[in-house]
Amino acid sequence: MGCSLLLVGCGKMGGAMLDGWFGARTVDDVVVVEPQGAFGADAPPGEHRIVRCAGPSRIPPGFDPDVVVFAVKPQVMDEVVPAYAAFARPGTVFLSIAAGKPIGYFAGRLGAEAAIVRAMPNTPAAVGRGMTVAVPSAAVTEEQRRLCDTLLGAVGQVAWVEDEGLLDAVTAVSGGGPAYVFLLIETLAKAGVAAGLPEDLSMRIARATVAGSGELAMRSAEPASVLRRNVTSPNGTTQAALEVLMAGDGIQPLFDRAIAAATARSRQLAG
Repeated sequence: MGCSLLLVGCGKMGGAMLDGWFGARTVDDVVVVEPQGAFGADAPPGEHRIVRCAGPSRIPPGFDPDVVVFAVKPQVMDEVVPAYAAFARPGTVFLSIAAGKPIGYFAGRLGAEAAIVRAMPNTPAAVGRGMTVAVPSAAVTEEQRRLCDTLLGAVGQVAWVEDEGLLDAVTAVSGGGPAYVFLLIETLAKAGVAAGLPEDLSMRIARATVAGSGELAMRSAEPASVLRRNVTSPNGTTQAALEVLMAGDGIQPLFDRAIAAATARSRQLAG
């Protein structure tokens, strides 16, 4: 038996999560509020009770959700969140998947007693391979935490932290991580072209190599360092490349600076 859920925002991320919830049968009654009118997911006919509405005033009277999920952009939170303070009642947990908005932000608009979970998913949730890190407020019960874990787990892996300050680094690493991987594909493909490969072939090789390596890393119990060494023959071609990438001015200090910059920006947005 699933829960009753109010989803505020059904764009790409909200729609991906809704698809995951339908597939995992973790929700029964769903009300979706999407002012833009375009919904990112469709309920399988006859399997779920879903109501779609353009604003909070259209939510069916008496609807009492177990979970209210905020899946709108951080820029519009100020105008969106206060309208849902009426749902801050015992038994209801608020789950936010918006970057840069801390628990204190929601508590100030929903009430100090509101149960709030702040979560940071990433875009691979769209294919059920997301990574989400979540932090609960003090008002969240164990049952509510388990419920949110089930919802977030429908679109990938979930980890929990107790220190909300870690969410800035999480945002930098996993929230932005897919963009870094896509940049790796672009960069690898361009390097292949520079080495003489046709552009289409180089991009195809780069995409398949990154995707396949990621799948191998997921399926293997070995740490990434061991998988790397398994590919690297002594004095071979891969070692020649790694001597450049792993040099003192190579990829590690570059990523250190990049993640530090993203973490600092996340703190600024939350401030």
